[in-house]
Amino acid sequence: MKQRLSKAFPSLLVYMRAIRERYLTPTPSLSPINQRRLETFRQNKRAKYSLLLFLALFIFSLFAEFIANDKPLMVGFEGKLYMPVVSSYPETTFNGDFDTEADYADPYVTNLIEENGWILWPFVPYSYNTHVSDLTTPAPSPPTAKNWLGTDDQARDVFSRVIYGFRISILFALTLTIGSCVVGVFVGSLQGYYGGYVDLIGQRFLEVWGGLPVLFLLIIMANIVTPNFWWLLGIMLLFNWTSLVDVVRAEFLRGRNLEYVRAARALGVEHGTIMRRHILPNAMVATITLVPFLLTGAITTLTSLDFLGFGMPPGSPSLGELVQQGKSNLHAPWLALSAFSVLAIMLTLLVFIGEGVRDAFDPRLVTEA
Repeated sequence: MKQRLSKAFPSLLVYMRAIRERYLTPTPSLSPINQRRLETFRQNKRAKYSLLLFLALFIFSLFAEFIANDKPLMVGFEGKLYMPVVSSYPETTFNGDFDTEADYADPYVTNLIEENGWILWPFVPYSYNTHVSDLTTPAPSPPTAKNWLGTDDQARDVFSRVIYGFRISILFALTLTIGSCVVGVFVGSLQGYYGGYVDLIGQRFLEVWGGLPVLFLLIIMANIVTPNFWWLLGIMLLFNWTSLVDVVRAEFLRGRNLEYVRAARALGVEHGTIMRRHILPNAMVATITLVPFLLTGAITTLTSLDFLGFGMPPGSPSLGELVQQGKSNLHAPWLALSAFSVLAIMLTLLVFIGEGVRDAFDPRLVTEA
């Protein structure tokens, strides 16, 4: 009976076998192939420790307000607790004279609080935009015990700006990469699955769209509107997604002709279900290997725009702006060294992680027992 069915309905049996193996057979939390990929990544010590160090630095930067800030973490005054780092309090709260927010760097306010309470300062008592007024030398001043990386030409603490700038760069790159993956995978899957005129028109559009000078367009737009985080993100997302389309399109072109996909079509399974369940997991392998390199590209682009003055608004904590200050103040080498060190460490870690992910998803590499 089974032989007769196999001769009459070969595609049906293939599809039913795939359904049984996928949904009816008990599977562990990770499939064997994913376990092999994870073990391959773990054995790559350079990629493993790069990922751990990168995560540690990123988590550290997420709490920048609690690490480097010109507002106290906590104030105890007349038996009550206040958290200026989270909420703003008027000076009259501490028996001051004005209803405006208290300036905790002012010795007058500090004395008022310490007379009837105490102050708990962050690890670094400067924010990214704090003007350091007690410098012993003109700005930019060299590194000291108070300013570990010195100050820039506007008397702002470089270490604080590095922490905030690192966070903005990573968050910008992560958001841009996730958005690019979503759009790129969607467009590439449509082109590869449907083919025909959809693929033809899509490819011609990509040829025109990909040939536009993105950097010059960003510079032109920066002269029309005031750039900010979300504006830059939206403009760059319009062009950054194209780098993933070709990879996903090729996987869908190959996967749509596989037997179990053809069997699913013959059984009337919806196209969206076939694309999501049967072809997309294979296409995501190539996409995931490109993610760390998309991150490095996004960070480099944002740094370049900030260096040219067409990126984040003036005064924002930016690594590109720090590079520009290093170029403009050659007599203050700590500015250029700080910017170069942070960018070099950040990009090197991401490249090492990307190499580890690429090797983990390479089917030609077999994990040693």
